[in-house]
Amino acid sequence: MSDAEELARLGDLHARGVLTNEEFARAKARLLSGVATPTGSGTTMHSFRRSLRDRWIGGVCGGLGRLTDTPSWFWRMLFTFLVICAGTGVLLYVLLWIFIPSEEA
Repeated sequence: MSDAEELARLGDLHARGVLTNEEFARAKARLLSGVATPTGSGTTMHSFRRSLRDRWIGGVCGGLGRLTDTPSWFWRMLFTFLVICAGTGVLLYVLLWIFIPSEEA
């Protein structure tokens, strides 16, 4: 992949909110300096965070949608189905709401 394609990919990830400003700046500097990206550096590009923009209640479905590249309405329907079937959707949603951190503003 060329440097221009990598920069475009990084810009897209930053625009979608997957990369923070600091992560974007570090990745861009590493790419432009020609240093290879270290494996296992501890930073994940697709970290699971509750969404601040795509939220109805707690942002869990918006975060799952961004993480899996599926629309958030799919996750909302799945949780609704789980609530109707066995009531486990409420418990699962509340646990995710409590333990998954919110994305940074």
